[in-house]
Amino acid sequence: MTTVLVATVKPFTPMAVEGIKKVVSEAGYDFKLLEKYADQSEFINAVKDVDALIIRSDKATREVIEAANNLKIIVRAGAGYDNIDLEAATERGIVAMNTPGQNSNAVAELAFGMMVYLARGFYSGKAGTELKGKNLGIHAFGNVGKRIASIAQGFGMQVYVYRPTHPEEVGEKDGMIFVGSAEELYSACNYVSLNIPANEQTIKSINYELLTKMPVPAILVNPARKEIIDEDDLLRVFEDREDFAYLTDVAPDCKDVIEEKYPGRYFFTPKKMGAQTAEANINAGIAAATQIRDYFEKGDTTFQVN
Repeated sequence: MTTVLVATVKPFTPMAVEGIKKVVSEAGYDFKLLEKYADQSEFINAVKDVDALIIRSDKATREVIEAANNLKIIVRAGAGYDNIDLEAATERGIVAMNTPGQNSNAVAELAFGMMVYLARGFYSGKAGTELKGKNLGIHAFGNVGKRIASIAQGFGMQVYVYRPTHPEEVGEKDGMIFVGSAEELYSACNYVSLNIPANEQTIKSINYELLTKMPVPAILVNPARKEIIDEDDLLRVFEDREDFAYLTDVAPDCKDVIEEKYPGRYFFTPKKMGAQTAEANINAGIAAATQIRDYFEKGDTTFQVN
């Protein structure tokens, strides 16, 4: 019998687990669950005889993949998939997928929640500022970027967009201004939201040169990955610009320095929380199970990333 393992250090909500189990069971597959495991060795032992794997932020390393003798498909329940060793999966003929769009609204709402929180002085009782009339830059225009843009327009912000995959797309469209370079985006916007993946092209790409182009005040919002930030440059910007603030869903490695030296100019969630809503859990989990079913029954590889 085909066996599907859900392996999550950070568990799905109970409703999401029930939804995944329902899809898997109705397809006639065996369902296995590994939650809150304390050591990677537990994960490695659990994958040995499974045919399909669903993960969240769990690391599907080469060691995990090589231990999974029967594994045919891995699905990351979420958009980012840098926690899967794609090279190892490809070598073994294993299909790797993500579930794009399922967490997008949750991530977008978190990004906006952080912006409102900072603008209103962390609700300290002191006078704050409004987002209406401010310029917001969207760096990459995938599912999350589009949701952030939609919310921003509801707040009365002017939205600028830079699409690295389509830099030639410039001009005005649907009330948004599309620009042809990252430099142009940062130069125009007080707020910039980073919606780019972490890969060879983007790691440490958000640097001093870009950030110092932002007008006063400058607020960088990162609901994506910490690796895309050049942290040495980030500290330089904090030092050189008293108007600069950083809001992120993943605390940087240099968080202790920022917390000590720059109070009131940052917010870091205690752990990655972009997808931490009941709705996103359910959407991504059921999408992952459905994609596994469709792969086995129809050979559907629509969301393959390797």
